[in-house]
Amino acid sequence: MSYLSLTDEDREQMLAAIGTASIDELFRDIPAAMRFSRELNVPPALAEAELTRHLEQLAAKNILDDVSFLGAGMYDHYVPAVVDAVLQRGEFLTAYTPYQPELSQGILQAIFEYQTAICELTGMDVSNASGYDGTTVSAEACFVAKAETGRTKIVVTEATNPQVRQVAKTYARGFGLEVVEVPHDGGTTDPDRLRAAATDAAAVIFQQPNFFGCLEPAPDLAAAALEADALPVAHVDLISLGVLEAPGNYGCALAVGEGQSAGNFISYGGPHYGFLAARESLIRRLPGRIVGETVDTAGKRGYVLTLQTREQHIRREKATSNITTNQTLLALAGLVHLSLLGPQGLRETGETCMALAQYAKDALEARGLELLFPEKATFKEFAVRAGRSGREAVRAARAHGVNPGYPLGRDYGGMDDALLVAVTERRTTEEIDRLVEVLAP
Repeated sequence: MSYLSLTDEDREQMLAAIGTASIDELFRDIPAAMRFSRELNVPPALAEAELTRHLEQLAAKNILDDVSFLGAGMYDHYVPAVVDAVLQRGEFLTAYTPYQPELSQGILQAIFEYQTAICELTGMDVSNASGYDGTTVSAEACFVAKAETGRTKIVVTEATNPQVRQVAKTYARGFGLEVVEVPHDGGTTDPDRLRAAATDAAAVIFQQPNFFGCLEPAPDLAAAALEADALPVAHVDLISLGVLEAPGNYGCALAVGEGQSAGNFISYGGPHYGFLAARESLIRRLPGRIVGETVDTAGKRGYVLTLQTREQHIRREKATSNITTNQTLLALAGLVHLSLLGPQGLRETGETCMALAQYAKDALEARGLELLFPEKATFKEFAVRAGRSGREAVRAARAHGVNPGYPLGRDYGGMDDALLVAVTERRTTEEIDRLVEVLAP
């Protein structure tokens, strides 16, 4: 049943059960001036058949057959059918937000397995249950760094996703933090410039691969942060970790990122899940909840909410977070996808993305288009000059059924003619050839 019916008789029975004569009486304590007294400005109710037809007409307006090379944080990766098969199980789909100690063992185990997968991929010791998206995790990492170091300066590279940087700046005002940006040099970040900026910083945040798709000198950036006694924070793409080094292996204190690329459809931009992992020394600084493995009185394996840092669980002055959102179902999708791929499948997915992206770069250069950072190694995204305004190039290409990428001029000066092109394992060489045809002069 996809809807719940509510009749006048149902309402009368409920009002009688609570001893109230009318719905208006329920709101008697709210001043009349504050109540919404008119009818909602919405069309009248439709019969089921009419409503179905109306929704079909609305759905038909969606463009479903465009070939998309749009990335910039959201990626068109293949989501295996088994992901939805698991998520549609009632015990997962209808589960309440996992705050409560009486949470079912099945949900607790799923969260535990998710945490384990994130730790394995990032090379970290501990990961918490997902309670946010990929932009807010960096802001939470800033708060962790402030609490750990006592410092109030955050350094973030300019080549980090602009939305991530903006959210960090917004949170910074409430956290009492100063955010300092380090400009990129030819598409990547100079470790020496980062080292100079990191003096007296609580954390240094960089993205790997960065927003331009380029591979940063990540070990050198982490080392520069550590020399200044700042916490290195890597914002990473889970799919990239099949072929790139785990941030925990080159000295990062925290690893954060958007998990959409693993197990989640783009879904018009959300909702999705963010992940946050850290070394063990920071475990009591992490926001949200951490599930642990234990045994019961009979010696059987069980799972419990080991650490809970929200105000409703511990003393307010000791709370490190008041996160109330829950993305566990979406994080479960990531767990199912990553488990299905395994280390070898994840590696093959990453290698396919890299190979197809290289094919696209070679084909575009062969037709006279210039790469923005030709000397830089990339993963699945790269920047190319379109020979005209990036926005104009997008409009022209979409008229031919191709979304060619993200106009970098929206966020970076001097890049008005540049597009950020994303090539995932779902793209074919034929589709890439279509991209070249619509972009080439």
